[in-house]
Amino acid sequence: MTKLQFKGSWNEAKGKLKQKYGQLSDNDLAFAEGKDDELLGRLQQKLGKSKEDLRKEIEDL
Repeated sequence: MTKLQFKGSWNEAKGKLKQKYGQLSDNDLAFAEGKDDELLGRLQQKLGKSKEDLRKEIEDL
Protein backbone atom coordinates (compact mmCIF):
# COMPACT_ATOMS: atom_id res chain seq x y z
CA MET A 1 0.00 0.00 0.00
CA THR A 2 1.46 3.34 -0.98
CA LYS A 3 -1.03 5.84 0.39
CA LEU A 4 -2.06 6.22 3.99
CA GLN A 5 -5.77 5.56 4.28
CA PHE A 6 -8.05 6.41 7.15
CA LYS A 7 -11.75 6.58 7.81
CA GLY A 8 -13.33 10.01 8.17
CA SER A 9 -11.44 13.27 8.09
CA TRP A 10 -7.79 13.81 8.97
CA ASN A 11 -8.82 16.31 11.69
CA GLU A 12 -10.83 13.58 13.41
CA ALA A 13 -7.97 11.08 13.16
CA LYS A 14 -5.53 13.73 14.41
CA GLY A 15 -7.72 14.41 17.45
CA LYS A 16 -7.86 10.71 18.32
CA LEU A 17 -4.07 10.40 18.05
CA LYS A 18 -3.57 13.45 20.28
CA GLN A 19 -5.90 11.93 22.88
CA LYS A 20 -4.06 8.63 22.81
CA TYR A 21 -0.56 10.14 22.69
CA GLY A 22 -0.54 13.37 24.68
CA GLN A 23 3.05 14.15 23.71
CA LEU A 24 2.13 14.74 20.05
CA SER A 25 1.88 18.34 18.87
CA ASP A 26 0.07 19.84 15.89
CA ASN A 27 3.44 20.04 14.12
CA ASP A 28 4.00 16.30 14.67
CA LEU A 29 0.62 15.62 13.09
CA ALA A 30 0.88 18.07 10.20
CA PHE A 31 -0.26 16.15 7.11
CA ALA A 32 0.28 17.27 3.55
CA GLU A 33 -1.13 15.34 0.62
CA GLY A 34 1.46 12.94 -0.75
CA LYS A 35 3.73 13.25 2.31
CA ASP A 36 2.63 10.07 4.10
CA ASP A 37 6.18 8.88 4.74
CA GLU A 38 7.17 12.23 6.24
CA LEU A 39 4.25 12.08 8.70
CA LEU A 40 4.97 8.45 9.59
CA GLY A 41 8.66 9.27 10.06
CA ARG A 42 7.85 12.05 12.55
CA LEU A 43 5.47 9.79 14.47
CA GLN A 44 7.97 6.92 14.40
CA GLN A 45 10.66 9.15 15.87
CA LYS A 46 8.34 10.55 18.55
CA LEU A 47 6.60 7.30 19.55
CA GLY A 48 9.26 4.67 18.85
CA LYS A 49 6.93 2.46 16.79
CA SER A 50 7.51 1.01 13.32
CA LYS A 51 6.00 2.75 10.30
CA GLU A 52 3.85 -0.30 9.58
CA ASP A 53 2.50 -0.34 13.16
CA LEU A 54 1.70 3.36 12.91
CA ARG A 55 0.12 2.97 9.48
CA LYS A 56 -2.15 0.19 10.79
CA GLU A 57 -3.06 2.19 13.91
CA ILE A 58 -4.01 5.28 11.88
CA GLU A 59 -6.01 3.24 9.39
CA ASP A 60 -7.90 1.54 12.24
CA LEU A 61 -9.03 4.85 13.80
